[in-house]
Amino acid sequence: MTRLAAIFGCAGPRLLPEEAAFFRDVRPWGFIVFRRNVETPEQLRALTEALGAAVDDADTPVLVDQEGGRVQRLGPPHWRRYPPAGAYRRLLPAQQQGMVRLGARLIAHDLALVGINVDCAPVLDVPALGAHDVIGDRAYGEAWMDVAALGRAAAEGLIAGGVLPVLKHIPGHGRALADSHESLPLVDAPLAVLERDFEPFRVCSDMPMAMTSHIVYAAIDPDNPATLSSTVIHGVIRGSIGFDGVLMTDDLSMKALSGSFETRARRARAAGCDLVLHCNGEMAEMKGVAAGAGALDGQCLRRTEAALARLPFAPEPFDPLEGWARFTAAFGGLWAP
Repeated sequence: MTRLAAIFGCAGPRLLPEEAAFFRDVRPWGFIVFRRNVETPEQLRALTEALGAAVDDADTPVLVDQEGGRVQRLGPPHWRRYPPAGAYRRLLPAQQQGMVRLGARLIAHDLALVGINVDCAPVLDVPALGAHDVIGDRAYGEAWMDVAALGRAAAEGLIAGGVLPVLKHIPGHGRALADSHESLPLVDAPLAVLERDFEPFRVCSDMPMAMTSHIVYAAIDPDNPATLSSTVIHGVIRGSIGFDGVLMTDDLSMKALSGSFETRARRARAAGCDLVLHCNGEMAEMKGVAAGAGALDGQCLRRTEAALARLPFAPEPFDPLEGWARFTAAFGGLWAP
């Protein structure tokens, strides 16, 4: 049965009857949860099951932003606190990739228990000197080689635990001087400089999913943010970077974008995004997105099917208690959970 090329949030910790009816009618490809949707593991598991039931698909994708540090929707007292990406650079070089992978594997274990199978992580942005701190310690380092290696380790750890990673924010948010949640950033660096920011995404271009940036790159398309730019999507993301996985937008309700929600969704799909993301659960806005998102078909459908096929039939054997003990021992006093 055809699915809508959209990912939606819901208003609270329990699915409302009007939300269930709307989702049953439009059948979005997936859902995303935030702190407003989270109380306890039992409650969250019931919510993810209700979301799947609303679209008659128990395996429907359910997403979350669970990076660690500032961006962690599931936290104490019911879930462990994880370090930000930048904290891994405090470890010995020989430890870093292994601990990043282990941290991601632990996160995947937490998520799988409550029915979440997609994590909007890792961040592959390379922060530039003087840029807005919206990325900051969410980045794995200041050199693209470090970001690429550690980001790949995180993605592999998530997949090993039965959770799909989403690379963000392709083709790179690290030079933005503004927070795209609040305004539209303009990056005026020349293409030769931007090419270095693209490298982590090239190294990880075989990963199943990525999220666009709501940023204007003047050297590529001075008129449109990447999310709405066919030049950026086809020329850079699909072309130069070589990413052929599922391309989803960042949240369409962010203030970097303008126009009606139907227009935002329609323009993003026309530019080449496979899926549009709307997070806040506002029903009127979701109806607009649904009107513009269109059906998931053709190459977009192929990519989503290929992504879901990356999930292992059974996660690799894993002892979370032993893993957590090893993880915290590696950090010692360098970071406190």
